[in-house]
Amino acid sequence: MPRTSFDISISQLKVNLLDYGARVERVIGESMESLKTRDRALAEAIIQNDALLNETRYELEDQCYTLLATQSPMAHDLRDIISILMVAIELERIADHAKNIAEITIYMGNEPLLKPLIDLPRMAELCQLMLTRALDSFAKQDADEAKAVAAMDDEIDNLYKQVFRELMSYIVEDPRTVTRAMNLLFAGHNLERIGDCITNIAERVVYAVTGRLEELNVQRQI
Repeated sequence: MPRTSFDISISQLKVNLLDYGARVERVIGESMESLKTRDRALAEAIIQNDALLNETRYELEDQCYTLLATQSPMAHDLRDIISILMVAIELERIADHAKNIAEITIYMGNEPLLKPLIDLPRMAELCQLMLTRALDSFAKQDADEAKAVAAMDDEIDNLYKQVFRELMSYIVEDPRTVTRAMNLLFAGHNLERIGDCITNIAERVVYAVTGRLEELNVQRQI
C-alpha cells in the first residue's frame, strides 16, 4: 500500500473510532435515563443495540489486524494502530457496562426505587464527560489532556464510595431493602468500572503520543 493510501487508512480508522466512541457515550446517558425514569422500552432498545456496538468493535479490530499484517507499520504508525485497537476494545467494555444498567432497569420491573437518584446520575454525567474528553485527547494527540481525564476518575470513585455507604445504611436499618439497595449498588459499580475503562483509554492516548506505557491514576482502585 503506498504511503498516502496507508495514511488515509489510518485517518479513516481514527474517524471510525471517534464515531464509535460518540455512540458509546450516548449509551451511557441513555442507560441512566432508563433507570431514572424506569423506561423499560428504552432499556430494551439499549440491550438490542449492543449487538451493533459489538459488531462495530470487531470491524475496527479486523481493520487494525489487516493493517498490522499487510503493512508492517513502525514507530508512531504502529502505536497509532495498536492504540486504536485497544481503545475500541475498551469502548465495547463501556457499552457492556451501560447495557448492564439497562438490564438492571428491566430486572427491577415495577419495583419502586429505594431513594431518589442523585449520585448515580452525577456519576453517569462524569463518565460521559470523561469519555468525550478522552476521545478528544486522542483526536488531538494531547497526552496532557489524557492525563487530566484520568485524574477525573477520582471523583467517580468517591461518588461510588458515597453511594455504597448510603445504600449499606439502608440495608442495616431495614434488611427488607436489600434487593432494591443491591440493584442500585450494581448500577453504581458498572459506572465505576466505566470510569476505569476510560482511564485505560487515556493511558492508550499517552502511549500513542509518547511511546510510553504509563499507569495513570494508580490510586483509582477502591
